[in-house]
Amino acid sequence: MKVAYWPGCVSRGFTAELHGSMAAVAPMLDIELVELDRANCCGAGVIAEHSQELADTLNARTFALAQQEITQGADLMMNICSTCQGAQSECQQRLDASAEYRAQVNETLADEGLEYQDGIINKNFLWVLVEEIGLDKLKTLVKQPLTDLRVGPFYGCYIVRPTDRLDINRAQPRDEYLGQVIETLGGTVIDYAGSHKCCGFPIITMNKEASLEQAGRHLADATDAEADCLVTPCPLCHLNLDLQQPMAAKQVGRDLNMPVLHLPQLVGLALGISPKELGLQHHIVKPTSVIDWSQAVVGGVSGW
Repeated sequence: MKVAYWPGCVSRGFTAELHGSMAAVAPMLDIELVELDRANCCGAGVIAEHSQELADTLNARTFALAQQEITQGADLMMNICSTCQGAQSECQQRLDASAEYRAQVNETLADEGLEYQDGIINKNFLWVLVEEIGLDKLKTLVKQPLTDLRVGPFYGCYIVRPTDRLDINRAQPRDEYLGQVIETLGGTVIDYAGSHKCCGFPIITMNKEASLEQAGRHLADATDAEADCLVTPCPLCHLNLDLQQPMAAKQVGRDLNMPVLHLPQLVGLALGISPKELGLQHHIVKPTSVIDWSQAVVGGVSGW
């Protein structure tokens, strides 16, 4: 499968281990990544607060770049950031709903020789795993099942709501996919209160204490549910849950020490890729500080 690949801003900056682990996992899943290296930030909903048309134009530009690759043989557009998925889906809904508005946006893009045409398929890596590769196929690729690993899924906001825009329904329960993938990889899904709630990142510059309180509460809930780690399809969630975890622990007044994995890292472990190649050593909360990966989880794994 060939995809027009948008890694997003954060995975190439703050969470380079996400970008790297996706590159390591892709060939093992028979995914060819054609990176959209000229694409721009999705705006994460922030730009839209000041100018909706600017946000829509920026995303239309990224869609137009992806459509060029799709014309040349890519199957669809894929991202590894659920915040990008949510923000881009919102912009796409507006662009596709009005030919007049689309023409207005395309007038701006014309200077670059770009044009957005309605109907592009844009999917987060999580959706690609379930809907394009399929869980049955994924299971056959598992080399080191995540036996005894108790994983708490953390979806974040943008990939589970609003359900109508994201096409979440009984036939396509995208708000359950993360749990399905964990089980397919051999892990145990841990239910806890915060799995589908906001991590707090969107308000960190406006109310840091409230943001850290949210992150700390979710991490504490997962700890109380006896999760070994969390996994998320969103690098912004990862920033608040891992990078900010020491401060979140102080904010909620308790020890947390909860490893937080990116989705490609969890998949990569089960496919037999070494933890070092997946960049797990770059996390603030090191997985090895909590879990004996060589014995209790993926017996015999090496490469730290």
